[in-house]
Amino acid sequence: MIPKRLRRLGCSGLSLLLLFAVSVIGVVTIFEDQSSAPAPTPVGGSAGIPQRMMDAYNRAVTAMSTLSPNCRGLDWALLAAIAQVESTQAQGHQIAGDGLITPPIIGPILNGSGAGGNTTPVLDTDGGKWDGNTVYDAAVGPMQFLPSTFTGMSAKVRPEGGANPNNIDDAAMAAALYLCGNGRDLNDQSQLFAAIYQYNASTAYVNEVLDWRRQFSALGSSGPNVPASQKAQKVIDAAKSQFGVPYSWGGGDANGKSTGVCCSKGGQDGRTVVGFDCSGLMVYAFAQVGINLPRLASDQAGAGTRIPASAGLAALQPGDMVFFGPSPTNDPAIYHVGLYIGGGQMIAAPKPGSVVRQEAVWSYDYAGGARVLS
Repeated sequence: MIPKRLRRLGCSGLSLLLLFAVSVIGVVTIFEDQSSAPAPTPVGGSAGIPQRMMDAYNRAVTAMSTLSPNCRGLDWALLAAIAQVESTQAQGHQIAGDGLITPPIIGPILNGSGAGGNTTPVLDTDGGKWDGNTVYDAAVGPMQFLPSTFTGMSAKVRPEGGANPNNIDDAAMAAALYLCGNGRDLNDQSQLFAAIYQYNASTAYVNEVLDWRRQFSALGSSGPNVPASQKAQKVIDAAKSQFGVPYSWGGGDANGKSTGVCCSKGGQDGRTVVGFDCSGLMVYAFAQVGINLPRLASDQAGAGTRIPASAGLAALQPGDMVFFGPSPTNDPAIYHVGLYIGGGQMIAAPKPGSVVRQEAVWSYDYAGGARVLS
C-alpha cells in the first residue's frame, strides 16, 4: 500500500493532510488532488454529497433487505465513505439522471509498474469492456471495482442485464452486496472491520473509511433548500462574481481582490498574486452589505451567532460562514472558511494554486458555522 496525501493550506497558515489509501486487491483507490477541477453542483444532498449519489446509497441500503436479508448495520454513510476514499464522490464527473457517470472513472492500468500502488500485474478479465485495456485490468467506477469483482455481482445488481460499474446505482448496489457478504452484522466492529478490509486489505484504508463514515454521520442531512434572504443573496452573488480569481495568500479586502503577503506554508508569495485567500473573500463578500469582518478565519468564527459543528449542516442557512479546524470547539485553531450557499455547498478560495470556486462543504475537520446576517 502506497499512501497518497492531499495538502490543503488554509488562511491562518495551518495545513491539513488527508491520507488516501491505495488498494492492491479487489478495488483500487485512484484519488488524486483534483483541486483545479470544478466540483459538480448537486441538487441538495447530505454532507455535501450530490443528491443523485445519496439516492443511490439509500436505494442500495433498502435493497439489502431483499438481496442480503441477513445483513445488518449497513447505512448510507458507509457507502458514501467508500466512494469518498475511492473517487471523492465522482468529483469532476457528471452524473446523469439515470445514474451514468461521464466521463467514466478508470483507475491506473494494473500492469505491475507501481502506478496506484500495484506491483503485481492483473491480467485482463473483461476484454477491455470497462477499462479500455485488453491486456491488463484496471479498477473502474466511483466505487473502484475490478471488472472481475463487479461482474461476479452484476446479476444481482441488475437482473435484467446491463449492469455498469460507472453507473452510481449499480456501483452502490455492488458495494452494498460486497460489504454485506453472506449476511454480516456491520454493527459488530470486528465484522465491520472485516468487510472494509475485504474491500481493500489495508488497516490504514479501513481507518480512513471509518473516519469518513463518522464525519458523514455527524454532518448528517443538509436539510431542505431554504431560499436565501435578500442580504444573503447579495453576499453570495458578490462571492460568485469572483469565481476563477486566483488564490493569493493574505489577498483580498473590502474593496475586492488584491496582492497578499509572504508566505504560505506551501511557499506561495502572495505579493506576486492578485486574488483572495479564504478569509479575504469573506471580508469582501460581506462588505457588500455593510458588514466589516475581522481579517482572519479564526477571528471571523467569533462574529455573529456561532453554529456548533454538532448541529450538522441542517442548522445552516445560505449566507452563513462555515469553518474548518482540528477541533470544533477551538476557534483559534481554525484554518479555513467558506460561504455556505445551501445544498451542502460553499464558495471558497481553498488554497494556493487554486481559484475561487464552489465546492462541497468539507466533511473533514468541519468546525461549524457563524451567522452574521439577520
